[in-house]
Amino acid sequence: MTAISVRGLWKAYGERSVLERIDLDVDSGEFCTLVGASGCGKTTFLRILLSQERATRGVVLLDDQPLPPEPEPSRGVVFQRYSVFPHLSVLENVILGLELQQSRWFGRLFGAARRRALEEGEQWLAAVGLTSSRDACPASLSGGMQQRLAIAQALILHPKVLLLDEPFGALDPGIRADMHVLIKDLWRKTGMTVFMVTHDIKEAFGLGTRVLAFDKVRRDPQAPDAFGATITYDLPGRGDGAEDGTLIPVHFPSKPARQGA
Repeated sequence: MTAISVRGLWKAYGERSVLERIDLDVDSGEFCTLVGASGCGKTTFLRILLSQERATRGVVLLDDQPLPPEPEPSRGVVFQRYSVFPHLSVLENVILGLELQQSRWFGRLFGAARRRALEEGEQWLAAVGLTSSRDACPASLSGGMQQRLAIAQALILHPKVLLLDEPFGALDPGIRADMHVLIKDLWRKTGMTVFMVTHDIKEAFGLGTRVLAFDKVRRDPQAPDAFGATITYDLPGRGDGAEDGTLIPVHFPSKPARQGA
């Protein structure tokens, strides 16, 4: 089944074209990595998939339906800069999405609903290896631990599509390798569709089942902003997640039946 379908997508900001003539079909469960020079529109494309940006022209479908006009739980996102709330504990950060989704007026759950959310949050912390840090402040976590927390925040809402914008770019090589193993194992076990922006070609081919290269094919020296980037190569990736293909076993919760607050 096709998860994401893009037809004739263009994106411009005034007279400056960023993306043009993008046509793409991505099946459910694929892991697509996006590569290309800085400023070639990779993050803009990700923001369009999230509905943080609107395409200037063209159509983007999610499960054969037009993308919702605003970000919502079907699409999770993890940025390079950690999207955690410093005044909340690690566990409270994880369940915040559930609270905002299920209790929009108060932004907080109470009673049995909160207990269910906390139980699910604990399971996701176990999945990303943060059980011992449940009551800690995010500021006390290392960079890799904060990124694990951001991943748990995104996955607790069970998105169909996970969008990753250079999520490991600021991490040390050893921690980065551990994160590769974690995200690949979570992807394999959830079956979600993943789009990840990276500048690391080795990372792109190691993690992705498809590598999408963005570049400008039309240039005008007299008008450098007249044309945007498109997908110039669509290549198969190894998709093993690590040089030796080793995956760390991870246990995480299945999607629970939602009950009212």
